[in-house]
Amino acid sequence: MSAQKYASKVNNLPVDVLIIGAGPSGASCAYWLARAGYQVVVVEKKRFPREKTCGDGLTPRSVRQLEDMGLSSQLSSFHRFNGLRTIAHGKSLELPWPYHEDFPSYGYVIARSHLDELVAKNAQAAGAVVLQGHEAISPIFSDNKLQGATIRSDEGLQDITARLTVVAEGANSRFGRLIGISRNKNFPHGIAIRGYFNSAQDKEPWVESHLDLRDKDGNSLPGYGWLFPLGDGRVNVGVGILSTSSRWKDLNTSHLMQAFLSQIPSFWQISPDSSCGAAKGGHLPMGLSVGPRVGENFVVIGDAAGTTNPFNGEGIAYAYETGRLSAFYLSKTLATNKNYALYEYEQALQNYYGLYYSMARTFVKAIGNPKVMSGLTKLAINNRYIMNQVVNVMANLLRPQSISSSEITYSLAANAFLLKSKIFKEFN
Repeated sequence: MSAQKYASKVNNLPVDVLIIGAGPSGASCAYWLARAGYQVVVVEKKRFPREKTCGDGLTPRSVRQLEDMGLSSQLSSFHRFNGLRTIAHGKSLELPWPYHEDFPSYGYVIARSHLDELVAKNAQAAGAVVLQGHEAISPIFSDNKLQGATIRSDEGLQDITARLTVVAEGANSRFGRLIGISRNKNFPHGIAIRGYFNSAQDKEPWVESHLDLRDKDGNSLPGYGWLFPLGDGRVNVGVGILSTSSRWKDLNTSHLMQAFLSQIPSFWQISPDSSCGAAKGGHLPMGLSVGPRVGENFVVIGDAAGTTNPFNGEGIAYAYETGRLSAFYLSKTLATNKNYALYEYEQALQNYYGLYYSMARTFVKAIGNPKVMSGLTKLAINNRYIMNQVVNVMANLLRPQSISSSEITYSLAANAFLLKSKIFKEFN
């Protein structure tokens, strides 16, 4: 349905919610709002299927959100994996996903060209209107309040007004910048590059992470290389690097990718000759680095809000989660007609992610030191017990009510972090 036809269908009245972007966060938000009975229009600049720079791996956090959206049966047709194979300093550990009361003990690898279309169609089936090939080119303001957007499509320009607007455009949100959203450049961010390769090992039960990345001078880098088998004859191969490296500005991701390809175990049968096409790269805003995330009539979610986990570069789970979380407060605002409820979304983000992401930002700053990075990876790879705890923390699979070692260690570190932050504030 076109924007113009939809506008006439509702007699040109404002829709309840306009969502800019039909990626993971936008589609998740649309699903939960439509399921609650609200009028939702989602505008997506591109048309499905479309590619995204991503490792395509879905951790248990992502799977939980997708299954909650009723997609269990659809997921079962894609490649399922048991956990993580970690490699560093010539050693390897295979680590199953830990038991967790709230999350499954498995993940999937699904190309974003399939996954995003699947979730967007699911939102559409729930009642949302998803307009592909429709770009939000400028905001509509009235009395200094955001009231929707002007949309460009093959049919021309069309205004869609809305009671509330959601910015879910992804990491390079042009619309977000137009309404005053910006990235805090003091926060760490990442850059990643990935390509697809043909391989007979496409059905491996593990995703593989290489922690001992090095620059041209042999210095350890804060990041990792990955191999994620898709089960369709291909493997997603990539490299992700954090900006906390002192050599960040001098790094060339294409060169890092080439170096990583030469280091991949022959078992995978990966080589330049097995490439399915040119590699693609992109930036990863992290740790709630983009804001403001709430305005009087809008919220910002997913990569547009910089919600990627700094510990491991995972973004999809947090896109789904913030889409769902924002839908709750958008619904509350619409139901009460009191926009102050919208600002509770920001507090909820802090409650869910604030401390964890603050600790993550400190951690990734520390591993920007090559000696620290090398020392930590050597310690972890030589001890399965420690590596299991590391995976629990970095994948955010801690159990709040548990008294196991990883939860206790994290709790002690969190309390120490809070105390240090409090002392710093009092004396500065």
